[in-house]
Amino acid sequence: MALRQIKHYQKDDVLRKKSKIVEKIDERTKILIDDMIETMYHADGVGLAAPQVGILKRVIVVDIGEGVHVLINPEITIEAGEATDYEGCLSVPGVKGQVTRPAEITVEGLNRDGKKIRMKASGLLARAICHEIDHLEGILFVDKTIPEDIDN
Repeated sequence: MALRQIKHYQKDDVLRKKSKIVEKIDERTKILIDDMIETMYHADGVGLAAPQVGILKRVIVVDIGEGVHVLINPEITIEAGEATDYEGCLSVPGVKGQVTRPAEITVEGLNRDGKKIRMKASGLLARAICHEIDHLEGILFVDKTIPEDIDN
């Protein structure tokens, strides 16, 4: 495992590009996942998407303190309710802002072994998953922040 450099939103246009579907989960994909997990923990984050380390693949990792979730090619299939709360981002250091997201979601994707998974999430876990999936679309939380609530 190795630490990867986290891309910065003002310097790296990779964060504004759409990620590609992972067609095959090979050893390189598993190394990427392990590196992302190590990088996320080292940076004290709760989530990380592959574009944040310069890789345009649909891979996210999330850990809100309950164990790591790995999602490859994640898709939100159900959204319910709304919740507004403050967010930050490892790629947008020093900035926080309020974002409205679904209060509950169901997400489907693959795990690191290529097995199809479906999980329900609410609260911080749902928020973190939505935030990371946005990265896969080239969307940053500051694009969705309530303008008067940005805190630098």
